[in-house]
Amino acid sequence: MAATEDPSGASGAPARPGGTAPAGSGRSWWGWGRTDEALPDSECTALAALLPGLPPDPLPVPDVGELTLAPPRVRPPGALAHLVSDGPADRASHTYGKAYRDVVRALHGDMTPAPDLVAHPRSEADLVDLLDWAGTADVAVIPYGGGSSVTGGVEYRGGDHAGVLSLDLSAMDRVLEVDTRSRAARIQAGVYGPALEDQLREQGGGLTLRHFPQSFEFSTLGGWLATRAGGHYATLHTHIDDLVESMRVVTPAGTSESWRLPGSGAGPSPDRLFLGSEGALGVITEAWMRLQDRPVHKASTAVRFAEFGDAVEAVRAISQAGLHPANCRLLDPGEAALAGAAHDGESVLVLGVESAHHPVDGRLAELRTLARDHGGTVSGSGGDDSGGGDTAVGAWRSAFLRMPYLRDGLARMSAITETFETACTWDRFTELHEAVRTGIGAAVEEVTGSPGLVNCRMTHVYPDGAAPYYTVIATGRRGAEGAMWDEIKSAAMEILATHRATVTHHHAVGRDHRPGYDRQRPEPFALALRAAKSALDPRGILNPGVLMDPPPREVA
Repeated sequence: MAATEDPSGASGAPARPGGTAPAGSGRSWWGWGRTDEALPDSECTALAALLPGLPPDPLPVPDVGELTLAPPRVRPPGALAHLVSDGPADRASHTYGKAYRDVVRALHGDMTPAPDLVAHPRSEADLVDLLDWAGTADVAVIPYGGGSSVTGGVEYRGGDHAGVLSLDLSAMDRVLEVDTRSRAARIQAGVYGPALEDQLREQGGGLTLRHFPQSFEFSTLGGWLATRAGGHYATLHTHIDDLVESMRVVTPAGTSESWRLPGSGAGPSPDRLFLGSEGALGVITEAWMRLQDRPVHKASTAVRFAEFGDAVEAVRAISQAGLHPANCRLLDPGEAALAGAAHDGESVLVLGVESAHHPVDGRLAELRTLARDHGGTVSGSGGDDSGGGDTAVGAWRSAFLRMPYLRDGLARMSAITETFETACTWDRFTELHEAVRTGIGAAVEEVTGSPGLVNCRMTHVYPDGAAPYYTVIATGRRGAEGAMWDEIKSAAMEILATHRATVTHHHAVGRDHRPGYDRQRPEPFALALRAAKSALDPRGILNPGVLMDPPPREVA
């Protein structure tokens, strides 16, 4: 459930702890986040009350030491051995991302796709040496980032490579240089979100990257760039693309480094070739990123609507008013009830504003007036980051922080949970929304034999459209959870493609979204992408299967 939230607590978003890369023993190898935050068995069992027909007891979490992993098929040369691990825990924790399908396979102890080796390069030179060896030895290289992919982006599926190497850049985790005059920083790709912000606090003179996906604590800058990740903020700089000044990328054909420029009209952008390429064209090693002053003025509030349609119109008006709220998150009645933000069939709109330089109370007042004009009811008087005097904001914060752990608890009870996000223009939203609710509801009943929950929230809004994010919860059958999830996922991809809505707004393509992406992508562009793959990765070792089918490979 990798939606997007601001870990700073700004503008109605949930606060998160700081810290460095979460690669230590506290990180869950099988599910989301940290082991000490996972739901205990008793809470998993209590969740079964949400749906009829679930098993009485949760699936046990396998001991990583008791997993069956195939012996490594390849060995690195002696000069690289110090960079490479074949330990069971390292291999198991780099086998999957964090999609529902990944979690249930891990719970059932299925380690079939496990990489043979895990590499931890400490420098770009190490990375070049590893890629050179992998190309010669016909070893597939899967860039890992923080492993928070929910689309199959870090899993090797099929193919005929001699071996598989998971490439973990978390040792390359420094803010190398800060240009305070231009408000930019040169940052290594392996740094996790909290460590990045900690280093900017130390070096940046009050500057911040201000990019906070929900996976912030468990994902890296390189992963954000490779997947065109979305952050919490609902308007203006919604995606990491907006924050990139230049990038450095290592490919088997050489190293690409774009110039630092505030803007350029010189042909197609070289950075755009690698943004969103998901490790299939090269490995991002560092980037110059645009920074911003840290906000000091913050305010938030919640608005209730009796009718979801009125709430949608309010959000559209807000998105087109030029007020640019930092948070503009609309929860439909089901989502509001699930979050504990409302229990009477109302929809809830969470609004937040912030600024590094100016008080924001006046802007929040304008937003509240727009919401009232469209039938919204605002309780309290608004205010700073205390939540605007409305318990709905606090309830939403708390629920959202726990939601990925609740997803894992439901998975242990063999419930089916799926989340998918999309985007469309305002003129097509109502038709798409009804098609999703009706079509996915029917698919859930056909697959599971009983009705499920299909909820919606809006995470990002634009003057010309919105990004709705859907949550599906249904009764599953133990042992068949993955196959049932696949069928529901397929139905979702078909509905989105039929209505020409994007296959993903911020979760990337990976392998799970390939069917929808193949339909969304224009064929001439597909030809160009395949040609770029062949030119930059002639032996086809980089993350084969993401974005496109692997081309014919040159094998030494």
